[in-house]
Amino acid sequence: MKALIFDRKVVQIADAEFEVHSSFTWVDCDSSVEVGFVYDGTAFTNPETVLSEEDNLERLRARRNVLLAETDWWASSDLTMTTEQTSYRQALRDITETYTSVDDVVWPTKPE
Repeated sequence: MKALIFDRKVVQIADAEFEVHSSFTWVDCDSSVEVGFVYDGTAFTNPETVLSEEDNLERLRARRNVLLAETDWWASSDLTMTTEQTSYRQALRDITETYTSVDDVVWPTKPE
């Protein structure tokens, strides 16, 4: 099979090459490649599974915010947080300084 590439994107799949404008390129591919995939010069990727750095960071922040919200009650004015609780919440707030994707994070352990 052949993928027709224009501006790093698969615009057509064909069994055989045909003449195209010089701004297009034919590349061999397997049956898993579909129109809309991105070609980086060596490999095809599904753009739906490739998140931008900004999207990855947003997913990380969203997950972190959920974990913080689950422990907000620890910070009530009539309670005193333990050192472990304070450290856990601070580690969550600092998580974006160390990681950029929710897929790579080693989450801190929530104290009991």
